[in-house]
Parts: sequence; C-alpha cells; structure tokens
Amino acid sequence: MSSSALAGLCRHPIVQAPMAGGASCPQLVAAVSETGGLGFLAAGYKTADGMYEEVKHVRGLTARPFGVNLFMPQPGIADPAAVGVYRDQLAGESAWYETPLGDPDRGRDDGYDAKLAILLDDPVPVVSFTFGCPSRSVLESFSKAGTFTIVTVTTPEEAQAAQWAGADAVCVQGIEAGGHQGTHRDDPATDGSGYGLLALLALVKETVQMPVIAAGGLMRGHQIAAVLAAGASAAQLGTAFLVCPESGAHPVHKQAMTDPLFGRTEMTRAFSGRPARGLVNRFMREHGPYAPAAYPEVHHLTSGLRKAAAKAGDAQGMSLWAGQGHRLAREMPAAQLVGVLAAEADSARAALSLGGGV
Repeated sequence: MSSSALAGLCRHPIVQAPMAGGASCPQLVAAVSETGGLGFLAAGYKTADGMYEEVKHVRGLTARPFGVNLFMPQPGIADPAAVGVYRDQLAGESAWYETPLGDPDRGRDDGYDAKLAILLDDPVPVVSFTFGCPSRSVLESFSKAGTFTIVTVTTPEEAQAAQWAGADAVCVQGIEAGGHQGTHRDDPATDGSGYGLLALLALVKETVQMPVIAAGGLMRGHQIAAVLAAGASAAQLGTAFLVCPESGAHPVHKQAMTDPLFGRTEMTRAFSGRPARGLVNRFMREHGPYAPAAYPEVHHLTSGLRKAAAKAGDAQGMSLWAGQGHRLAREMPAAQLVGVLAAEADSARAALSLGGGV
C-alpha cells in the first residue's frame, strides 16, 4: 500500500490520535475529518455496541473518511500476588473517594472479536490497532473489505512484524507521546528506555517499506513539517486536540494541560498497570513506584477511583494523560486547529524548500 492511499484519506497530513477514555468522541472525530484531517474514534474500554453507536454518530456528522482504533487482547502475564498487594495499597484511596475498588479479573480482551465482527460486517475507512499486531488473516479480511489498516509500533522490530502481517501502514509512537505506549509486549525491564520519535522514525524507515505516521509530542505545524521531512507520510496528534471544545475529555483534564501546577509529565503504571505518560499528580507520585506490570488488571482496579476523582473535580486523583508538549496546547475549535496546523506546516515546508530554517 503506497503513501498515496493514505494521502487519499485526508487533505492534510494530520491525524487526530484515538484517545481512549472519552476524549475522542464523535463530535471531535467528525470536526477533524470534515476539515481535511483524519479523525479517529477510540474503541478501547467501550463495548462493541457502544463502539458501533459512535460509528453511526460520526457517519451522521460527516461523509469524510475516519478511523476506529482497537486494543489488542492481552496475555495473562500479571502476578496475582502483586495485584493483591497493590489492591491493599489502594485501600486508602477507596476510603477517601468512598468508592470500592474494581474487579481486576473483569476481562482482558476488550471485546476484540465482537468489535472485529462489526467492523468487517459494516466497514469503516480505517482501522488501527494498539498493544500488538493482528494476525495476517485479520488484516487480509480488512483489506478485502476495503479498510486501510494501521498498527501502532514503538520499535523497528514491531514495525517489521506489522509489515510481515500485512498492515497497510504503521503509526510510529515515540516516547514523548501522551497516554499509553503501544508496545506489543509489556516488559517492565524496558520501562523508560523507549525511542524518541525522530530516532525511531529513522530506524523504522530503514527497516520497512510502508507508509509511516509519526506520533509523539507533536503540537505545532513546524513539528509536522519536521516529521514529514524525516520521511513520515502524516503526523498524529492527541494532546493538541484534547483541549478542543469538541473533545470529550473532562474539563479538569483540559484545564490541567496548561496549569502551572502540572509542569511535567512522566511514564507511570499507577492507573492501568501499563506504561502511560501523564501529568504528574498526587496519585502518580504516591502509587507509581509500586504499581505492578498488570494490564488490564490495574486498569479495572482503579477505574472507579478515577471516575470518582473526576466527579469530584479532583485532578490529583485522575489519570491526566498528556504528551511532553502539553504546555503548547491551544484551546480552539478542532476545525480551526486543523487549519492552523496545516498553515503552519505549509509555511515551514516552504521555508525548508527555500533553504531557510523551520
């Protein structure tokens, strides 16, 4: 699949990242796609029926292409004893928020098969995958349905696996990215050792022959121009769109993006048991060092706590996912943001072609 196929999905090389947890709602997805970007629904943490209702909602708002992101089923590698210890540690949070801890064994496949069945029966233009690579047969089925497929990768080896399996493109995710790292294998020994975006982009371009979407800390048009110059076919931005009025993110989360109280981000397992980048808050500081490698067990365990903190407007107990460039967030309608980013990128690319600086 050539880069032209990807370019045919959007007028601008701008992809709105699928942000599970509510931010990537139909209104945001449609606004981005309608303006010439590629909007993405996040099916993670939703039921198959809930995902389909959102797909229908987007279709009612725009006729432009959009995508749906799926979480891959996870292997059962968690140590039950470690999860039990972490549960005991969270007892104080449960009492503070007057909310019981969730059942860590509530399920680990995120309704994957049911979501596949719906998306193959009633295809959408694009489907992407996070936390692993689908089988060749699954990717072939989507190809026959006319769906463009993207696999999130964090290493050259993962990109090679995606190419071998038959994906149409890869989304190269640098360590700067907000939210969960889309690693195919969750190995605690590699925590904090991920590649920065530009280094990873170069390595992947040397490893595979397929379109590459760049993701990680991108907030401005000149950064988009930079990754395009480095060989990417498009840029994926999440944190930049999180503060848009169409975003379904909690108001407290949006406000925290530029609040001086939250000056930096870190990778943590505190909220889900998998490495994810977010604004450093009390919950992360107190529990991050002790959180086990146990996804989705820890996600299920803390789900009620996070919802209770959000309901109380308590940013110190919420998972405030954010990329390293979060302080550059600009609160404006999604359509306007796409236009601004595209104009900035065009200006930067023109300067590059004339021999000037970005």
